[in-house]
Amino acid sequence: MIDFPEVMLRVKQILYGQMKQEKIRDRDIADALKLDPRYFAVIKKRKKIPYEHLAYFCKTSKVNLNWILLEQKPQYL
Repeated sequence: MIDFPEVMLRVKQILYGQMKQEKIRDRDIADALKLDPRYFAVIKKRKKIPYEHLAYFCKTSKVNLNWILLEQKPQYL
């Protein structure tokens, strides 16, 4: 089963490398996924994974979607 917190943790790992910040906030994740921060708060509460936004994020960041969702190697394309 795909777990929302684990998926967002892997998104954070990518953002750490891209943004070079110590702390990645929910707003940073929402911006990276091109989501409204309020909408991100709602889907976080409901643990609903935004698949379409994740797919676009992976395409633009050159990250393997299978790694984000299922932690399958390799991480980068």
